[in-house]
Amino acid sequence: MKNELETLVASGHNGLTRRLLLKASSSGAMLLGAGLLVGCGGSGDSHSHSSSGSKDTDILGAAKIAEALAVTMYTNIINTSPFFATLADDDQSYIKNARDEEMFHYILLRSQTGGTDAPTTYYFPANMFTDPQTTLNVLVTLEDAFVAAYIYGVANFSSSALRVIAAQIMGIESDHRSLARVIAHELGLASTTGLSGSPESVDPPNNNIYERRYGLDTLDAIVNALKPFFDATTANANNFTVSKTFDPTYMPTGAGLFGNPPA
Repeated sequence: MKNELETLVASGHNGLTRRLLLKASSSGAMLLGAGLLVGCGGSGDSHSHSSSGSKDTDILGAAKIAEALAVTMYTNIINTSPFFATLADDDQSYIKNARDEEMFHYILLRSQTGGTDAPTTYYFPANMFTDPQTTLNVLVTLEDAFVAAYIYGVANFSSSALRVIAAQIMGIESDHRSLARVIAHELGLASTTGLSGSPESVDPPNNNIYERRYGLDTLDAIVNALKPFFDATTANANNFTVSKTFDPTYMPTGAGLFGNPPA
């Protein structure tokens, strides 16, 4: 019997699902956690699940946390970063639409994980919302991680509906990464440091031939990377000293946004 997500896909309902996330230090280089992330719906080990359904649940649960984190990041770039008002109108629209895309994904993921919300407190490196280099480094790092995570979903979800959704969302994450690097260039930054841990020139902004996976080939590797962003102890150990609150009641407008899951 189809679950609700597959029903939405079959009916062409305007919803999506999306990313999984990762790391950042105040310099923008990221640090992967070593412990198991708890509270994401299972062990996260890609070989230990008793059923394909439980693996799907684990991936969706981790993605829900990642989406809440992404919404929180974009919201605070808009509301608290001094440089946001200096951006061209089209760059401001990119960031606002990215936030709404993430929230649409979160709403769908919440419906697939018992209707429960993700944690509402998230942590970021010092200067995350005041220093453009830090902001863009973290943003690119997270988008790198999201792309890698959704590639994992393409390989490991149990149904074609979920795998196609993961591929669709992965493409949006790649858009976000390139546009972030365009903004970095327009702010006068020479490079961004993403998930590779090394500075990469922002010229050209779309510098990938194939999407990179950065060794994130198990669910454990993906969900462990989330921990500094929502676990207070791990955040403190990584000098993630900025805390922000996610609003699960935010309703995106979807203005100017297009696309449905496949019919």
